[in-house]
Amino acid sequence: MDKSDLDEFHGAMGALGDVQPLATRHKQAPLRAGQKKSAGDPLNQRARREAATAQTARELNPLGEEFVDPVDPWDPIEFKRDGVQNGVYRNLRLGKYTVDARLDLHHHTIEMARRAIYQFVRDCVEADVRCALVTHGKGEGRKQPALLKSCVNAWLPQLPEVLAFHSAQKQHGGLGATYVLLRKSERKRLQNLEQHQRRTRP
Repeated sequence: MDKSDLDEFHGAMGALGDVQPLATRHKQAPLRAGQKKSAGDPLNQRARREAATAQTARELNPLGEEFVDPVDPWDPIEFKRDGVQNGVYRNLRLGKYTVDARLDLHHHTIEMARRAIYQFVRDCVEADVRCALVTHGKGEGRKQPALLKSCVNAWLPQLPEVLAFHSAQKQHGGLGATYVLLRKSERKRLQNLEQHQRRTRP
């Protein structure tokens, strides 16, 4: 290959943007005697867990906020999964359950809020929180009114841990906040089953 051909080849490769010469790729150095892989490093494990959380959170409405059905700032949002008793849902709607955990999404970007919602719901279930409150604001007068509220309305039904939700009563933030009813953790479910079995034994 003469110089003109070589220049033409390099020019073509440069036009592809992210193509790199093989020489710039680094091979992993072999392990020395007595050296262990770092897969068990707690920091690496934490990084992997955080990456997995971020990835799963991104799966909530992966198309982005522009594809979320818009909610009016003054409209309530509501959802009830099949199997939730009407009386339970009514008590949730009326704010009769104790709020054991709160998440405030003010000053969050959409991506920050997406991750926060996902992690918050997971943490609540792990801590056996049954009723939580998410404050998102009404978004009145914004360029995109009620954007966070609309996103929360779209995201929560996608999480299987969420049994129901409804806009809050005035004392808890009204239409700018939402009650969330969560399923029992597996640990709590097994405890209740064992207690029921003990009570029913002859």
